[in-house]
Amino acid sequence: MADDGGVAAVDRALTLLEAFKEEDQSLTLTELSKRVGFYKSTTLRLTESLEKFGYLRRLGDGAFRLGPKPLFLGYLYQKHFETGNFVPPVLQKIVDELQESASFFIRDDDKRVCLHRIDTPRTIRDSIHEGTRFPLTVGASGHVILAFNGLSGLKYDQIREQLFAVSMGERDKETAAVACPVFSVGQKFIGAISLSGPKYRFEKANTKKMVEVLQKYSKELTESFGGRWPLSK
Repeated sequence: MADDGGVAAVDRALTLLEAFKEEDQSLTLTELSKRVGFYKSTTLRLTESLEKFGYLRRLGDGAFRLGPKPLFLGYLYQKHFETGNFVPPVLQKIVDELQESASFFIRDDDKRVCLHRIDTPRTIRDSIHEGTRFPLTVGASGHVILAFNGLSGLKYDQIREQLFAVSMGERDKETAAVACPVFSVGQKFIGAISLSGPKYRFEKANTKKMVEVLQKYSKELTESFGGRWPLSK
């Protein structure tokens, strides 16, 4: 077991790695020290250890860039990532909080497929099963999928900007849905989380609250996939 000093050193090393932003090709020792608030001597010791294990690379001008090891770890993470381990628990949280059914849809050619589904315990609910295919052109999750696959038009521009879509009686005149996008590494769109149920309940419900809850869990799932939620500061 590491003592407090050992734990603190690990914390500082990870803080140093997190100092790198998307736009940073490299950072000098001074820039790293300023960003994390460490003495230059401390930063230098940490960079030497991180370089030794491949997490950093020192360039010819003395600046540092990320090394190959984080990429390898990311590859291992993606290789062993199973949506069944991550998505259903998030859908269950949505159902518990909003008391409507939650689904996770992905694109399959010109259709959307329900990959995961958690039903609400309420007696009256919409009927969707895992593996069911629906058109992309109707339904909130279909609109989200099309929007983040580059479809043009004011409606899809708004979905990309607001990060949600709402449908009332589109696929079925008696059902309604709200959907939000989910992203993975590199902000790649991978699917949509959808809340669905009887139209009459959605018409009486607080749609703003539904969107807030869905976006909260879309952010959580996006981070689980290694992505960054667009509205995060």
